Amino acid sequence: MLNIFTKTFKELSIDELYAILQLRSEVFVVEQDCVYQDIDYKDQNALHVMGYKNDQLVAYTRVFKPDDYFDHAGIGRVLVRAGERHLKYGYDIMEASIHLIEEVYNETKIKISAQTYLKRFYNNLGFVEVGDDYLEDGIPHIAMLKT
Repeated sequence: MLNIFTKTFKELSIDELYAILQLRSEVFVVEQDCVYQDIDYKDQNALHVMGYKNDQLVAYTRVFKPDDYFDHAGIGRVLVRAGERHLKYGYDIMEASIHLIEEVYNETKIKISAQTYLKRFYNNLGFVEVGDDYLEDGIPHIAMLKT
């Protein structure tokens, strides 16, 4: 079972922030072999949605209110540790993030910049493609919107 917690940037402990940055690096830099600037000064404005299993961070997103990242509320840096993906924690962390946006920001329109190979996953959560594919940090992406 995944235990999900949400904190603002200032509420994060040093150990929580370190675990977030380590897991983001593990998935987006090492696993995907992509050199990019993960630390982008957007974390300070985000709500951090953290999924723990046995006291270990295994799933994560960051959530933004409208106009902090996109023109709509947004979800980014969506990830699940590789060894835990078969447990469908991606759905758990995304559903928690969607619910958080609805509750905290009273928003139903949510935008994401999705890696194109995950379109079906996001379609299953109610997101639809908007526009054409594009490269972001050398990886094919597509904008998606949930209304």
